[in-house]
Amino acid sequence: MPPSERMALIDSTLREGEQFATARFDSGQRRTIAEALDAFGVEYIELTSPAASPQSARDLELIAGLGLRSRIVTHVRCHLDDVRLAVECGAQGVNMLYATSAQLRQASHGRSLDQILEEAAVVIGYLKTQKVEIRFSAEDTFRTDLADLIRIYSSVDALGVHRIGLADTVGIATPRQVYDTVAKIRAAVSCDIEFHGHNDADCAVANAFCAHEAGATHIDVTVLGIGERNGIASLGGMVARMATLDQALVAHYNVAMLADLDGMVAEMVGIPIPFSAPISSPYAFHHKAGMHTNAVLNDPRSYEVLDPAAFGRARTVAVAHRLVGWHAVAERARELGIHLSETIARRAAARIKAFGDEHELDGAIVDDIIYEYAE
Repeated sequence: MPPSERMALIDSTLREGEQFATARFDSGQRRTIAEALDAFGVEYIELTSPAASPQSARDLELIAGLGLRSRIVTHVRCHLDDVRLAVECGAQGVNMLYATSAQLRQASHGRSLDQILEEAAVVIGYLKTQKVEIRFSAEDTFRTDLADLIRIYSSVDALGVHRIGLADTVGIATPRQVYDTVAKIRAAVSCDIEFHGHNDADCAVANAFCAHEAGATHIDVTVLGIGERNGIASLGGMVARMATLDQALVAHYNVAMLADLDGMVAEMVGIPIPFSAPISSPYAFHHKAGMHTNAVLNDPRSYEVLDPAAFGRARTVAVAHRLVGWHAVAERARELGIHLSETIARRAAARIKAFGDEHELDGAIVDDIIYEYAE
């Protein structure tokens, strides 16, 4: 099955992200994040349930009233009191959920599938009288029996929801499982499909992409992937994944903002940008090994599937290490206004390698060696 022709990103930094261990956004930070995400171009911004706390309700009302281009939605229990409050606070979409796996039904709320559907019918009936998008999500989708899922999703689809949500709540799903499940659900419903995948087994972005390939139209992300435990699919990861296929798929986003957006949220929650973060990591476009640097200097596409300039980044060709190749040394010499022939560049590289085997190298030492070999 080919990927859906459209994909909307639902950024949940202000809901799922607030559940990250060190996150504690104040009202000003929430507004700053929302405005930055809107400028980046995400289609949806999801906020914490207004029933969570009085400040959550005030901040939802504030951000919903900013007139942002992104649609403002909130994540709530499938409960009339919660959804009424969401509507009163100005949410443009109500993302309700109900735990459906046998494990969570027993541990969380104790209701049967029949009871879940009865309550959902009442809540959806109310929301249909309001001018809001309606999503119903089966929490712990991938530990729920497939027949039960099809029954639940078909029922709420018939009730008129705009979107159903598939949530890999504990990060247990595999990419193949996600694809197969989404494809089967896609064949059973006519509404849109949202995917929310946790990263417990380091498969969140892969699972999200497989969900999209199988027909999911909406993908949940957060800045840096922050969230409960070790988070969900990251905004940067999904942008990178789509851009590697076709840059046009992310052309409507202001991708040059991504590194600053990641840096801002990282500072707010008190963590560094992970070394493995696509695009925004300080090492994302860093080339070191001699064979790599030679090829990259000849043609950056040889080892760069993404153009750093498209994301406001620059590549680094490292020379201060014992793996350096002579091409990188010659390139650094050119940057210093020095011409080194191949023979001399090889000698300089050999000197740098030998020094690096015994001592710590830095840029100043390398430059001094290059100057010594200047012709």
